[in-house]
Formats: sequence, structure tokens, C-alpha cells
Amino acid sequence: MVTEMKDYTPNIEVQKENILNVNNLEIFYGEKRAVNGISMDIEENTITALIGPSGCGKSTFLRSINRMNDLIPGAFAKGEIIYEGLNILSNNINVGALRKEIGMVFQKPNPFPKSIYENITHALKFSGLKKKSQLNEIVEESLTKAALWDEVKDRLHESALSLSGGQQQRLCIARTIAMKPTVMLLDEPSSALDPISNAKVEELIVELKNDYSIVIVTHNMQQASRISDKTAFFLNGDLVEFDQTEKIFTNPSVKKTEEYISGRFG
Repeated sequence: MVTEMKDYTPNIEVQKENILNVNNLEIFYGEKRAVNGISMDIEENTITALIGPSGCGKSTFLRSINRMNDLIPGAFAKGEIIYEGLNILSNNINVGALRKEIGMVFQKPNPFPKSIYENITHALKFSGLKKKSQLNEIVEESLTKAALWDEVKDRLHESALSLSGGQQQRLCIARTIAMKPTVMLLDEPSSALDPISNAKVEELIVELKNDYSIVIVTHNMQQASRISDKTAFFLNGDLVEFDQTEKIFTNPSVKKTEEYISGRFG
């Protein structure tokens, strides 16, 4: 069964403030350079899609925004990613605090092997929040924002692993929301889901941009065109083109972009 996908792409261009300013960013794995001097500004309360063939640097770029590449031996970055006036690539940045403000949802749902309730509260308790009433409020708020509350409100103490794949991914989004981030990074969040679950996640992402700035990596051209406000096309570690999504998909400025969009390579 194929569910109908909605076209969420806005028709009116609205000028917004930048939440992130990326200046001459280079990312290396040892001696291999994976991202080549990229500069781009990411606007607040928008969905920015990163597209391009496998190995083009888009996921590496995404992970740099909350320093996830730090976990890869030999990986390092040069240049600037400015967030709230600070270069988050600096050595004196509190990376733990940064990841609370810039949350990440991965390709495959990765709920903890705990209850639905504990998936939301685990990090909150670790951060020192113990009051039951506050935890309950955040659980309900986060699951509601993730469009999951009505489906699980009577099952909160059941295992998160009992949920469907689409529900697990929305739980992971709720878990991120609970930390009250300002930016959400999504690395192909619906690629492992069936069409119906994919549609629900897409609809959720569009709703979330009212409260968060979202950067999403996707291999799905239709998804990028449906939900994003701006699209960045990566190729061989370079940022080939970055513009309004409608322009990228209907009238790109660079021939390579048009060739990729039309399926001639990738």
C-alpha cells in the first residue's frame, strides 16, 4: 500500500535570521579530506535538506554541527561553525552542553532497551531532574510534539522495543525534543521506514520547524522537494549549490545539480 505524500514546500520566501554560520569548513579523516572548505548559512525555523550521492560529505557535514565526528578516531575539522556567537569547533566548547542544544536523530531508530517512559526521562534524570511531576509533564509534552502521545499514553511502561519502526523513530525524536534543543539534525530519519510511517515522520518534521531549526540528510529527492525550505547539493566533498528548494529542483544554476536531480548519476 502506497500512501499519498504531501507537498509541504512553501511558496513564499520569508527572510529569517541565521541559526548557524559555516565558514570555510574542512573535515578530515586522518589525511583524507572529506569536506572541502564549505561556507553556508542555515536559517532558523527552516528545514535545510542536504542531498548528494553516497560518500559526498553530507553526513560528515551534518555530524560536525554537534561534534559527533569527535567520536571517530583521527577525525578533525578546520574553519568555523558559528552558533550563538561561538565557534563550536573550538577546543573550549562544552560538547555535552552543545549536544543538548543541537540534538540528533539517526537513520535507524535506536530506542534504549527500556520503557517508553524511561527513554524520555533517562537523560533528564542524568542531568539532575528528579521531580516526578516535571518528568511526567516533559514526557507528555515531548511525545505530543512527536505525534506519538495518543498512541502510547496507555503503554508508557512497556518496552520501547515493542513499538513499530515508525513509532520507534518518533520516540527517538521525542527523546531529542525532551532535551529542549534549538537545532535538530536528522540523518536519513525515515529511510528505514515503510511508506505510511515515512509520511507520518515527514509531516512531523514539517510541524517541528515551527519550534526548531532542522537540518536533514536525505537520499530521497522527493522527500527533499516536499518538506525542505532550502536544499544543499554536495558532491565529492564540495558544496556545489545551495538555494531555495524550489529553485534547486526546477531551475538549478549548476549543470551538475541538474544532472543529479534528474537521475543522470548518483
